[in-house]
Amino acid sequence: MADLPLFHYQHQQWFPLPVHQVFSFFECPENLALVTPPTLAFRQLTPAPVAMREGTLIDYTIRRFGLRLRWRTLITVYQQPKLFVDEQLNGPYSYWRHEHHFEADKDGTRMQDRVVYALPNFLPNVVARAAERYVIRPQLREIFSYREKCFASLLSDDRAPGSLVLGRI
Repeated sequence: MADLPLFHYQHQQWFPLPVHQVFSFFECPENLALVTPPTLAFRQLTPAPVAMREGTLIDYTIRRFGLRLRWRTLITVYQQPKLFVDEQLNGPYSYWRHEHHFEADKDGTRMQDRVVYALPNFLPNVVARAAERYVIRPQLREIFSYREKCFASLLSDDRAPGSLVLGRI
């Protein structure tokens, strides 16, 4: 992997909820489909419920460029309610590490996603850099923007204002 260019993506989002509620939602892989753009056709293959801890394996598929792609992640770090890390074992990237950080901030929770990734190693570096800049990074922005819109909608739901309970669905 030393020859592959590594790329970094970070995103922050603030929630008007306590850390334990936000962490509880994101540690539950079954909830990922709720905050993933429908265009990705996300489907979890690992039977629910998934017990989150270091060593947990999660299998799922996404659809990209007309192809259904299998993805397997391993939870390599689990520090409830502050941090968990998933790393791709099999999937579309040569390397993928996604850190989910949670911290109390004012009257809510600041969540920070940090992703380090490398595109498939069969791509020449110049092609990988162009693909990252013009395809992958915009897709990541779209995914995280969609997630923010989902939560804005959930938090402004007139049926239960201010009483959103995040956790296992």
